[in-house]
Amino acid sequence: MTEPALFHQALERAARIMLPQIEATAEALPGRLWRICGPEYASPPYLPPRLFEEYVTAYDKPIVDAIQKHGGVGRIHSHGRLDNILDLILATGCKGLDPIEPPTQGNVTLADVRKRVPDDFVLFGNIEVSDIEREPADEFAAKVETALRDGPNSNDTAFVLMPSSCPYGRTITPLTLRNYTTMVEQAEALG
Repeated sequence: MTEPALFHQALERAARIMLPQIEATAEALPGRLWRICGPEYASPPYLPPRLFEEYVTAYDKPIVDAIQKHGGVGRIHSHGRLDNILDLILATGCKGLDPIEPPTQGNVTLADVRKRVPDDFVLFGNIEVSDIEREPADEFAAKVETALRDGPNSNDTAFVLMPSSCPYGRTITPLTLRNYTTMVEQAEALG
């Protein structure tokens, strides 16, 4: 925030190196799903939305364009508070977003995001890994039900139910395993 000229120099250097590599890879492997990581580091509360536009949208749009020019799909990965940057994410031209963390980790509901994006835009996530590890099975099942209701588009597609991250510990507890099983069972029940 305090050194915009220096930060732009760094971003421009990275873009000069990465963009040709992305273009060549997208051309050689057309039609792939790409996950573009890092935007959350320029989002609130770390930086204001105007700097997200300047540091992310401006540099990720050419990346998304290169991917999609070759039939690929650009997806932005951004944890945290999406409400004030969602339009800036959409301005990259991406076709998907993950992990869309629910409040209180994030600050916008999955239903609100679905209303603000194009119908064919793919939403990923909405299940906090901390909920998988700690929520009682019945309360967790209700969260999965809400995500499965609010995530899909008008055709009941364009949604991928998934955790916001991986388990933190090395041991998977019986509750964690039960909640993962609940996610799979509820998703399979929808067909």
